[in-house]
Amino acid sequence: MNQLNNTSFDRPIPGMSMTHEVGARPWQTPPTYTTVEEAAEYYTERMSNPAFREQLIDIMEMGIPLTTLANTIQLASVMEGLHSVDVGMLMIPILVETMMLIGDSAEVKYVTGMEETKGERPAMVEKILNNIKNTKGVDPNVSIEETMEEPQEMPMDEEPKGLMARRG
Repeated sequence: MNQLNNTSFDRPIPGMSMTHEVGARPWQTPPTYTTVEEAAEYYTERMSNPAFREQLIDIMEMGIPLTTLANTIQLASVMEGLHSVDVGMLMIPILVETMMLIGDSAEVKYVTGMEETKGERPAMVEKILNNIKNTKGVDPNVSIEETMEEPQEMPMDEEPKGLMARRG
């Protein structure tokens, strides 16, 4: 009963976000930077800030791919209305190259996100495959292809059953 007394009704109602006037949101107004050159100048100035460089180097040391970071930066700028989605997509390689330059000058190892991962599987995929092997009772050292069963064919004299079965 105490929880009912503390319930707040000062929350947005469903659909409330659809009630703003057109142009009231930053992404609905004309962008501040309309060309790749203007946006590149903006980003270059922003990335030359020592505080940004320190944070970027910390992120690089964590192993976060630069492509992911560049995409996040440009998407945030699109949402702020700084440039359009098109300009943002064209800015991603420029942002990655600039971040690589910062990483190289600081002598930090970084992951670009464009490396080939031949034969390597992400940790989550490996976890799922091992889980499948465990549920089937298969040796974890056996490849997943060997554990898959061959599809069983339906006998010709048996009629298909089920909601989507076809007759005839």
